[in-house]
Amino acid sequence: MDRLTALRVFVSVVEQGSLSAAGEQLEMSRAMVSRYLAELERWMGARLLHRTTRRLSLTGPGEEALLRARTMLTLGEEMEQLAVQSQDAPKGLLRITSSYSLSEALLVNIANDYLARYPGTAIDILLLDRTVNLVEERIDLAVRITNDLDPNLVARRLGTCHSVVCASPAYLASHPVPQQVQDLALHNCLTYTYFGKSLWQFDGQQGPQSVPVSGNLSANISNLLLAATLAGTGISLQPHYSVKTHLERGELVALLPDWQPKQMGVYGVYGTRKQMSPLLRSFLDFMVARMAADPLWR
Repeated sequence: MDRLTALRVFVSVVEQGSLSAAGEQLEMSRAMVSRYLAELERWMGARLLHRTTRRLSLTGPGEEALLRARTMLTLGEEMEQLAVQSQDAPKGLLRITSSYSLSEALLVNIANDYLARYPGTAIDILLLDRTVNLVEERIDLAVRITNDLDPNLVARRLGTCHSVVCASPAYLASHPVPQQVQDLALHNCLTYTYFGKSLWQFDGQQGPQSVPVSGNLSANISNLLLAATLAGTGISLQPHYSVKTHLERGELVALLPDWQPKQMGVYGVYGTRKQMSPLLRSFLDFMVARMAADPLWR
């Protein structure tokens, strides 16, 4: 039995919640997944999972085995990267997480160019508009827009995210155009669950201002708020990279030009600098160079 593969199967079953889902992720048949689990349990001499027709749950030995399995898989990946240190071209798999909008505007294009330059590499992108546990999800890199960094993680600044308050011409045709930031409190403001849900912050000639906002629509995915803004539902605070084309086409109108919404940093976040792989370092260097050359991110 390939024990490393068996451990990978075990972890996937736990994370995916079923043998069938794990099989799809690992491109194995359900029967093969079941065989690996049975062989692993036989080798360890303990039952790792309670199996019923509706759900799977970890046994006591299974919970302990899961922690060690994840550690061993991480170690195995690091071993695969050792050979990269003596080679010019990076090789291996990089797991990255990012938000939907940031991935669409930035990450996918950079990943495509990186893969074309380094054929020996592969990238697995997990799209989530929420913060994930990098260790538990076995993520190498999180590309995040934030000013609130986790002190337990390492972060490298990649660029700056500029934002804009905007609305559609249809919305502005039936509502007064806000002249001061405090006017936003009188409007239907569409808010993002993870940032600025009830308070938008600005800098202007009169100094910093914070405005309480509310509206009839909130979402945990910024792309949904953009679609609603385009449809004339209300005013939203959007990353400039998401609305640049819509502003140029006249589909959206930028509001309050004398006020700058609070800028956010774009960061590459990872677990530890000590165990940073050459592949991760190479990709981060590639991202920094690309974003430095684009005025949108400066």
